[in-house]
Amino acid sequence: MSSTTGPDTAVSGPRGPHLPDFPWDSLAGQTATAKSHPDGIVDLSVGTPVDPVPANLRRALSAVADLPGYPATHGTPELREAAVAALQRRYGISGLEPDAVLPTIGTKELVAWLPTLLGIRPGDVVAIPELAYPTYEVGAKIAGAEVVRLAPGELPPAGTALLWLNSPSNPTGRVLDARQLADAVRAAREIGAVVASDECYLALGWDTEPVSVLHPSVCSDFRGVLAAHSLSKSSNLAGYRAGFITGDPDLVRRLLELRKHAGMIVPRPVQEAITAALDDDSHVSAQRELYAARRALLRPALEAAGFRIEHSQAGLYLWATRGDDAWQTVDWLAQRGILVAPGTFYGPAGDRHVRIALTATDERIAAAAKRLAE
Repeated sequence: MSSTTGPDTAVSGPRGPHLPDFPWDSLAGQTATAKSHPDGIVDLSVGTPVDPVPANLRRALSAVADLPGYPATHGTPELREAAVAALQRRYGISGLEPDAVLPTIGTKELVAWLPTLLGIRPGDVVAIPELAYPTYEVGAKIAGAEVVRLAPGELPPAGTALLWLNSPSNPTGRVLDARQLADAVRAAREIGAVVASDECYLALGWDTEPVSVLHPSVCSDFRGVLAAHSLSKSSNLAGYRAGFITGDPDLVRRLLELRKHAGMIVPRPVQEAITAALDDDSHVSAQRELYAARRALLRPALEAAGFRIEHSQAGLYLWATRGDDAWQTVDWLAQRGILVAPGTFYGPAGDRHVRIALTATDERIAAAAKRLAE
């Protein structure tokens, strides 16, 4: 007897949540087109770092490579103290306690699992930006919650248990000022929602200086407010999976207890690299200058080719439109060997835009600018 299993065949046993297809898998055709360019592909579709990991961070990683024991879920005291000091020094955040810092395995896993770890359940609402990093929606679906997309300035509805903020925004580069952040925090508190602010691009302000949700100009206390930080962009540590969350000490304490049980632990060598990265501002400034130079070359080339750049005040991306359907623009660029992400990856409102990353080498950014001029 033989049997076949197809996409419509019923599968017995428990099933996980129904999630959307992974967006970047749908770029296979455009990737092949871009790769066929005589000078090769310029891949500007993802925000993965291309520059070397700073030498001092690599030394820190290897310095504790021989420690055989389990690392602490809470991180070393030195890591937590370095995070508090760096947030004060770099962004003017005061009043944080080291115990309210929790290292994470990058920030994508944090975003995906935060609703579940906060106890959000079916029937609850997770409010996300109208145009948003896809994992905000995925995390809500894993928890079984309803997702509501908020237009800029729109306040979360009743029933919202978690409000995601993202400034500077991925994908648009939009920056919320202190008043806008404070209004969002106030509205969330009025309905009993937790605020989670994704601040992965806070170090990369171009046309304006981004503000943290934890800054004194936004809130006088951290009750119900969390901020997620990543070292992937500012320190080229995407491969290390290095991030942390901080803010409300009671919420961080709850997350810590759950993560202890679940084994969500940052490896000890990575903790050492995180500490070194937080103690050193010079490599962050150097990386920022690299991205600034690439932006200064690519943006005018796009504008000369008929693109309009919107927002893009900060971060690693240019939010661009030619007025055409997003996928038509993706195809147009792929024919020139340039791969970008359609705005629809980030929500229906992105159907006329593409997201163009600055994360390519100087040589590849120059190649893209040259092709746009041809």
